[in-house]
Parts: sequence; C-alpha cells; structure tokens
Amino acid sequence: MAPRTSRLLARYTRFALAFVVAVSVGACRGENAAAQDASATPADTVKIDGGSWTPCAAEYERCSFDGARKVLYGTPGKHVVKTFTGGTGCDNGVFDDPAPGASKRCWVEARADAAMARFAADAPPPSSPLPIQCSPAAAPVDAPASGDAIEADTPGSDGTRMFALRKSFELALTTRAKSAGTLAWRIEDAWNTVKASGRFAVTPGAHTSTIRCTSQAAGYFSVTAQLDAANATPAVLPSRGTRPAGIATFGVLPDVTAILPAVTYKTLDLHRFGGQGAAYLRPGQTCCSGDGYRPLYPDLGLTWVNDNRNWYITEPKAPNTFNPAADNLVPFFKPGDLLRLIQLDGIPGWANRTGKDTHSYAPSSLADYSAYMKRVGEESNRVRSSVFPQQSNNYYQVSWEPDYEGGLPWRDTDANLVAMYQATYEAIHATDPHAVVMGLTLSSLGKNTEWLNRLAPLGIAKYLDGVSAHGYYDVGTSPSHPPERMAGNSDPHKAAQSLPAMMRGLRHAMTQMLKSGAKLFITESGISYDIGTKYGSATPSANVLYAQGALVSRLHLILLGEGADMSYIFYTADPTEVGYGIFFDLVNAEGGYGQTQISPKPAAMGVAAMTRMIDGTSTLGPVKNTPPGVYAYAFQRLNGGKVVTALWTHENAVWPGASGFSETHGVKYTLLVDATGTSGTVTVLDMMGNPSTLPYANGRVALTLTEAPVYVVSQNAGVMKANVNTPEGYVAQ
Repeated sequence: MAPRTSRLLARYTRFALAFVVAVSVGACRGENAAAQDASATPADTVKIDGGSWTPCAAEYERCSFDGARKVLYGTPGKHVVKTFTGGTGCDNGVFDDPAPGASKRCWVEARADAAMARFAADAPPPSSPLPIQCSPAAAPVDAPASGDAIEADTPGSDGTRMFALRKSFELALTTRAKSAGTLAWRIEDAWNTVKASGRFAVTPGAHTSTIRCTSQAAGYFSVTAQLDAANATPAVLPSRGTRPAGIATFGVLPDVTAILPAVTYKTLDLHRFGGQGAAYLRPGQTCCSGDGYRPLYPDLGLTWVNDNRNWYITEPKAPNTFNPAADNLVPFFKPGDLLRLIQLDGIPGWANRTGKDTHSYAPSSLADYSAYMKRVGEESNRVRSSVFPQQSNNYYQVSWEPDYEGGLPWRDTDANLVAMYQATYEAIHATDPHAVVMGLTLSSLGKNTEWLNRLAPLGIAKYLDGVSAHGYYDVGTSPSHPPERMAGNSDPHKAAQSLPAMMRGLRHAMTQMLKSGAKLFITESGISYDIGTKYGSATPSANVLYAQGALVSRLHLILLGEGADMSYIFYTADPTEVGYGIFFDLVNAEGGYGQTQISPKPAAMGVAAMTRMIDGTSTLGPVKNTPPGVYAYAFQRLNGGKVVTALWTHENAVWPGASGFSETHGVKYTLLVDATGTSGTVTVLDMMGNPSTLPYANGRVALTLTEAPVYVVSQNAGVMKANVNTPEGYVAQ
C-alpha cells in the first residue's frame, strides 16, 4: 500500500521482447527438421510437389512475410496450401489438420526476389514496430561551454517529451569533446530492441548536433550515446533527477482511431481514467501556478482529477468562511473537459477535540460539519450545471485511507465514523440532487471489503451511494509483487489476496449492501520500484522499467475488468515515494511534486495506449475458463461498439527469474472471437498500441501471450458476452 508523506499533497491533487503481440516470439528456428529434405536447413528452399518452398514457422508459431503469398502447412507428404497476406498462424486452427499425428510446419512459396519470409533471428515479427527513420546529423551549432560531456534531449514537444505517431521530431545531441572523435548513438524500445542508430564525427569544444527522426511505431524509447574513450569519463549520458545515467527518454503516442473510432459519451461520467499528480510544463509555468494538467492529462487519456473541498483546507480557522456562491473553482477546471472528484476528508483543528487538523477523529460538532457540507453541495450543484453540463452527477469522496496501520489512521469509534458519514450524506444530498457520496477509501483493497462488512450493522450502507477505494493489494505493489502473485495459491487465504480475488470480494460486498448499479471508483493505484530501492544513477534498470510498465497496465486492466467503473493512475511523475511515477522527474533527484521537467517511462506509454483502447468502454468481464496463468478481460466500446479483450500471462517462477523480469516467456492461447465455424481477421495491438492483423479460424485466434498485455479487437459482441463472467453487481453503461 502507498504511504502518504504529507497531506499537503492534496493541494496539488491527490519491447525485442521479440515484441510478442499475439504472435510467436520465434518465427522459424528449424524445429522438425525430419519433416524437410534431409539436406535442408531451416532457411533452405526445398522442393515439394514440384514447387520451391522456404520454411517459415514451426507448428503453433507464426509465418510472416510481405504481401500476398502461398503457404504450405503440414509435412512434405501430407499438406494443404492456402494464400494469406502479411503472414499467418501455423496451426490446425488455420489450416485444419492435413497430417494427423505428425509434427507439422509451414513453408512459404519461394520467390526469385529478395522479399523472402522474415525470420525472428534477423528481423522483428510483422506486427513489430518498424525501425525509427532518422536523417544524418545536421551541421553542429555552438552550445554553452559548461555542462556534461554528453547530453541528449528531444526538444520541440509540448513539454511531455511525447510526440505524434509518424510525425518528425528532433533528437539533439550535445558534446563537449576534448579532441576530435566520434559519437555513437542509438534508440531502443521498451524491450531493448535497437530501432535506430548512427554515429557522427565531433570536434573539440561544445557543440549540438540535431538529428531529425520519424517513428512508424508508438511506444517508449530510450536514447543512449557514447563518446570514444579519449573524450569523456564517463562516456555516457549523465543521470537527470530520478532518471538514471546512460539514457534519455521520449515517447511516441499511439493512434488507434482507424481501428477504434472515438465514441460518443452520453455523459462525461463514463470516462474511466483519472490521475494524481500535476506537471507544470508550459513555458513560464512553475509549481504550482497555472495549469498542471494540460497537456499531460489529455496526452495520456486521463480525465478525472481530485478537487479539494476538504474542511480543514477551506475553513482552516473558523466556521462559515467558505462562500458557496463565490467562484471557488480553480481555473484549470473551467474548460470543462477534466472531471471533478470532490475530496471531503480532513477536519480542521478548531472543529475537533485534538485542536489540530486531523483525519483520525470525528468533528466535535456535527451541526457545524453538516452546515459546511450543505454549502459544499450547494456550490457543487451550481458548478456542475454551469461548467460541467455534460456530467450527470457530482462525486464526493468522504474519507482518505483511514487504515489503522496507515498514515491517516482512524482512531475514533466505528459509531462516530458512521455518524460522520451519515451527516455528510444527508447534508450533501440536501443541497445537491445529483450527489454520489462514496467511501471508505482504504488503501488496501481488501480492507475496504472488511470495513464495509464490519460497519454494516451500524448502517454504513445507508450513507453510501457508491464505493471509493484505493487499489493496493500486497505488501509493496512492485515489480516483484505483481497483482496476480497469489492467484491460484493452494492456501485459500493467500489466494484471496490476489487482486482479482480482492475485487470479486469487494463487488460481492457491494451487491449485498448497496443499490444495483452503485459506482465503484478506484481513486488511487500504482506500481513502485521494489521495496528498499532508492533513486540513483544506476536505478532503475531497463528491465525494471519494462516490468513496471507491464504491471501498471495489468493493474488497471484487472481493476476495470473486475468491475471498477473508473481507475486513477498513481503517480504522474516520480514523487518522493520511490518509483511510483510513470514519468521521470528530471529536476529532483529524490522525486517531488508539481514537476516542470519530465520524461516518460514505459509505464507512461502503456497508459497512453490503454486509455485509448479501454476508455469509452463498458466492462464485459473476465473471459471464462482461461488456463492457470492466463488473464483475459473483455470490454465493449460504448453504444454497441467493438469488443476489446486485454490478455497476458503471468508465472511466478519466471517473474522474477534468475535473469530478471522475463520479457520473452510466453504461453499459447486461443481466444474465441467469433462463432464456431467462422473465419476472418482481428486486429491485435501490443502494450504500446501498435497494431497487427491476425487471421482466425473456427472462431478462434491463436495467440502467444507474454507478461506484457496485448489487446484483441473483434466484432462479435454476442459471442464474447456468452464467454465472460460479468462482475457481480456491475451494470454496463
């Protein structure tokens, strides 16, 4: 669970992996050599039925090529030939079974030109991102004399260091060489696959050389650069803030509109992602003036933001000082595209028995408290109708992490807690007919269920329109403690501590206590670096960054897939709580708040892809009968749109393994996407939002899943709805 370092934060608001996107990690490794001519090696052309064929995939792998090609599947003696464009899965699901009981493989028809089948040994799979194309370095210009031996940056973005897909951007490389030499540079993706590289001559002195690049692939990218040894010690990029030495980073945003056109929202409440953390990126802005949410939140696809109406903040000295008729709305909300989650937690010192601001005790006078809450409801109702007319309700979060062992523990009685909720509920509803009052917002997801059940006899359910919770699930939500870690454990108590099981327990409690369709908002969840990790020049490694990125996406996909209506990303840029940021803080070596210089981690680009595919959906639920270690959650685009199914695998034995967090461990799985007997194609997108097209046969598409989520876009919602378990009590929008 996430420790809170200061309540003042409320003022700011609370890969190749061989890029397995549903294609095989290996394309052609020479398995089943006995099925070929004895003299043939995997790359040799063989004669079958008088034609020339090049082996391209073992059974259950993927045969990949350019354009339309004939593919032979089976054995040299028993086989079938079909024609495909851009590649095909190599299995009975695509070809039926021409040689029952025999080991089979695929061959692609040989051609005289050089456009032969692509092999994993020397090229990425067909759906893998194309290399970034970069021009030669422009003539150098003078740079400031003082500084590091090498610097790298991507100027010209909106401050996020994220760029549009297929649009040019600049990579600026500054050197302060002692003598003439050479600078070698390269760009790698989240799986450490080199996507572009080059070198150019440098002359003594301080100079900046600019390279113009265009990326055909979305995702996270790191830049490395090195001067020859005679010129620099160390000869690599220096650390910047929480970003380790050796890299500079940037991102390319996905564009999935051709696959998933924008939906029409009947009400803005249907947006599914929010965030905590502001970054003041526009020229001239500093923390904490101006708009810390744009351009960052629109770029990431985040909509919900905390808005403070905490009593200890708005009336810190005396009652009746908050004027509901005044313009209390902070300017960044006024365009009306960000949505307010209204925070009510915290009692001022003058209004409780401790004499200090507190979250641990009920107010001394519920009458004063109720009068304040009525004013908040009055103001929020007016603001909703005037600034947010497309938002159907106002959402109020009453308490914040009252966990007994947390930083804001409840020390008062259960009866007083329920009485405070009753006063809040009745006062807010008295002046805001569109109020949705939520709690209890404990940091441990399982504790929310426990407290609801404990407080039920005291009537807590009568004072809740919905549930707000934080989604922490383990002792440290970190790369080594993934959300599925306890799933399937032989000890039922431990198995209940997996995130999917916790979510099912919470939804069951809600169904027993609250009205049908009650909202479930997860208002904070994040993945840090491992416990004990510190920010430093060697921390984190590229492998940890990959792992964090995969888990951030999986965390929120599970929360939403198990029936949450909305989920908050924690935290935008590295806070003092080590590693929770999805961006690096380029200024503060120990992290901070209200950053002015940031650069993305893989997690940021995974979030940008996830929101583009899952925002604007209703949850269908977890896919039925998946084998152990396979996770699949289906969502449907609003207004009867396409189905998006997020899938991945997890195995504790390889995550982490002896060599770190596995980027290549994969399992085969076939997903039902259409009616039995049908065939066609589906679009599959990787964790960063890069699409590929896969064929399916007999209604099923063959996938190879890794620890990095992929998204399958299909059309037949009826088939998928029959193949999922709808989360208990969840009502689709």
